[in-house]
Amino acid sequence: MAARSDVIDAVPLTPDAPPPAAPAKPAVAEKEETLPADDPEAKIPEGPDMPAQPVPISEVPCRDAIGAAASARLVERCIQVSPATRPPCNAANPCDLIQGEIDRSCKLWERDGDPPAACKP
Repeated sequence: MAARSDVIDAVPLTPDAPPPAAPAKPAVAEKEETLPADDPEAKIPEGPDMPAQPVPISEVPCRDAIGAAASARLVERCIQVSPATRPPCNAANPCDLIQGEIDRSCKLWERDGDPPAACKP
């Protein structure tokens, strides 16, 4: 068997060796949006021309917060308006998340044309 020319002869690092240096940041940094450390809400982009919207951090399922019948109506409305392939329209999700999807979807429908009846008050 012929010797391979692409083999690298390497020596492993010893455990007490310092870690490799972090790459240097460019002199001109891109503008980054920073959130306050005490902000309990995360922000996600809604689309290329829509500003980020706050998404409340909640652990309480919607069906527990407002009841089975009301959460079922909210979920049905969410399913009717959301163009997402996997929308958060599920009573196990927090109501704020479901309502946020309804609001986001209705804004998209209003921007692009004729919104569904579930978007109209």
